[in-house]
Amino acid sequence: MGELEATVMDTLWRDGGWMTPGDVHDAIGHERDLAYTTVMTILVRLCNKGRLERERRGRAFAYHPIMTRAEHSAARMREILAAAGDRTSALNHFVKKLRPAERAELRRLLAERKP
Repeated sequence: MGELEATVMDTLWRDGGWMTPGDVHDAIGHERDLAYTTVMTILVRLCNKGRLERERRGRAFAYHPIMTRAEHSAARMREILAAAGDRTSALNHFVKKLRPAERAELRRLLAERKP
């Protein structure tokens, strides 16, 4: 995901509701000096990539993320792990970088999923 796409996704996740291109432009257009048409293009691109859903609201479309930020992050982690040549080594390096509290939380989550 490119920088502008990430900015738009962050805006949609932060808002939590459905947003029109005008809403998104109002939220980020001025700080990024983005044209309204650029925001529309990014929203359509994200929709075509399957990251957003849209519905008609009057004369415009409103957009909403298909996944929560946490779900999106988890999907990215799975993609990266799937692309790793040595999954065990990749997981080992990942766990080494976790803070103690994060490791404890990971252990707790894994324990909850034991069959």
